[in-house]
Parts: sequence; structure tokens; C-alpha cells
Amino acid sequence: MAFAGDEPVTEARHAARDFLTDVQAVHGIPVSDRAMGMVQLVVSELVTNAHKYAPGPCLLDLELNDGAVEISVWDTEPTLPVAQAADPGRVGQHGLEIVIGVCRSFEMRREPVGKRIKAAIALADDPGGDPAGSRM
Repeated sequence: MAFAGDEPVTEARHAARDFLTDVQAVHGIPVSDRAMGMVQLVVSELVTNAHKYAPGPCLLDLELNDGAVEISVWDTEPTLPVAQAADPGRVGQHGLEIVIGVCRSFEMRREPVGKRIKAAIALADDPGGDPAGSRM
């Protein structure tokens, strides 16, 4: 999904929700409520940062891989973000810290043009693959 940079970030969140809804309905893969919320949060944070700090468009890609959704956001700014040291008095600028904290994996890399940030979130809430609330 390509975003020119002037769309509301809600479009990216809706795209993530629609993707996970299709994963469940079309492919029959369960997605926990936690995963649904975390994927939308991570997409929102990464696309917001791309819009805020990079000139030009950004690209959002969502894929299934090994029981997780992989979120990839490319933008035109080559500078890699840096998570700030914990500071409970700081207002705002906690997004990258949150993303790193909730993801199974997180990676940043420069590309020939811009950078790509990739994060993965497990779809199930336990090692057995069950989404939350599915066991009796």
C-alpha cells in the first residue's frame, strides 16, 4: 500500500485491520484480539513517523510469515530513528520504544533510497498457537 504522505494515518490502521480480517476469513488463520490491536498500533506509529519525518511518500507492506504478521514501512528519509532513553517526565516521542517493546522482532535498515523498518507481531497469544480466549 502506498501513501503519498497527506492521507490520514487512520487509512493505514484500517488497511491493517482489513488485512487481518481477511487472514481470518479467507485463510482461516486465527488472530487474537491482542494481535489485532498491536498490529494497528505498530502500523499507526510507523506510518505516523514516516509522515512526520520523511519527505515524500511511504509504503506499507503486510505479510504473513511463520505465525506472525510482518509489517514493513519504507520512506524516503535515510536517517534511522533512535529510541530515546526512558524518561517518565518526557511527553510524547515514545512511539519507537513502544513498537520495539510489543514486537516479536524489529529491524531497521537503510536502502539505496530512504530506509525500511520491519516489525513482526505474533498472531497467537501462546506458544501452542491459540488466540486468546479460544481455549475452554
